[in-house]
Amino acid sequence: MILCQTWTWICLVTFVLLTTHMSRSFGVAKVSVGPPENIKIIDPGHLGYLNIEWTKPGSLHDLTNCTIRYQLRFYDTYTGRWKGVQTSRLYYSDQFDLEKPIQVRLLTLLKGSCTNGTDVLGEEVELVHMPEHKGVAGSRIRDFHCVYFNKEYMECTWEPGSAEPAGSKRYLYYWQRTMQETKECPEYVPSHERRKGCRFPPDSLLDFSEFNICVNGSSHAGDLEPAFFSLATQNHVKPAAVSNLHLAHNDSQVQVWWDPPSGPIAAHCLEYELQITTKNHNGSEQQTAVMEETAFDFHQHPETERTCFQVRSKVNMYCADNGFWSEWSKLSCIPEINQEEIACTFWSPLPKLAAAASVIVVFGTVCLILWMLTKIWRNRNEQKHAFRALYQEKVQKVIPPILNPMV
Repeated sequence: MILCQTWTWICLVTFVLLTTHMSRSFGVAKVSVGPPENIKIIDPGHLGYLNIEWTKPGSLHDLTNCTIRYQLRFYDTYTGRWKGVQTSRLYYSDQFDLEKPIQVRLLTLLKGSCTNGTDVLGEEVELVHMPEHKGVAGSRIRDFHCVYFNKEYMECTWEPGSAEPAGSKRYLYYWQRTMQETKECPEYVPSHERRKGCRFPPDSLLDFSEFNICVNGSSHAGDLEPAFFSLATQNHVKPAAVSNLHLAHNDSQVQVWWDPPSGPIAAHCLEYELQITTKNHNGSEQQTAVMEETAFDFHQHPETERTCFQVRSKVNMYCADNGFWSEWSKLSCIPEINQEEIACTFWSPLPKLAAAASVIVVFGTVCLILWMLTKIWRNRNEQKHAFRALYQEKVQKVIPPILNPMV
């Protein structure tokens, strides 16, 4: 009897589960999930920050009891991977490289009572768009490079294209998210009657945001090929050099400390590289240490004749993904280098070559001047002898007629 009741309950539960599954399957099957329609890529003129727009699938216009979302994927050419986002809106904006194909993939995601709470994905559709940029072949600029000097101003420079027509004129335009429209370079950097770069004041720069740049141009042969760049300004900072490096020593212990470089860069955003050069009778040895502190304790070997220190700085990983090292500070040594030693260092191998070259140039110049003076002196002597011979010849011709009457 108990066994019979158990089998009855098993059959009943199985029937309920099968009925529920069939009901859900039937409910899902009734919903047709089409892909987003009328997908467009719109360029508002922000030098790469584009808008992607689409409309709701036609089959879902009358749907009221489900949530409609869209899954967007696009290929990020800056990182070399696909990025994805889900949204209920019919548009999305992001940064793209206008010199490479723009690949966008979209599908519809449906969930709600119409699907019995099950996620239903529609068919994914793809749109590929290739921006077209015309211009004189080979006129695109090369070696574009930006440095944000101590966060006081940023300078971007470039080299002309491999086949840039004569008389070309370059123009730079930029945009960031706080701007309504693009602007032209506030201050061009000239070079031999050409524009080789642009200088931006700090009030035109914004950290942690796309800073989009386009460099194009014009010439008698036609428009020049445009070049597009997108950068984060905080990744191009080059701090000022450390100006105050202090040393103190007691027996073999050396204490080194310095002040952060002056300027608007916050002290907690800097890391430092300390270069230590030790010299003894066997030669010299160099080592470096990277740190975030502004002080360092160094144990000097008793046989060390001299220890010299230099330090430079860079924006650390907490404030930027990248950056440039500053110039090295002035050399500080224990014991200090006096003026006589500084004079001696002038005669190190490299300065010796420079001095020898200078002597050769001076000697050669003196020899050239002496040779020219000698040549001028010889020419004058030759002219003097020629005039003297001509004079004697004329005298001999004139004297006989004068002496004849006397004979």
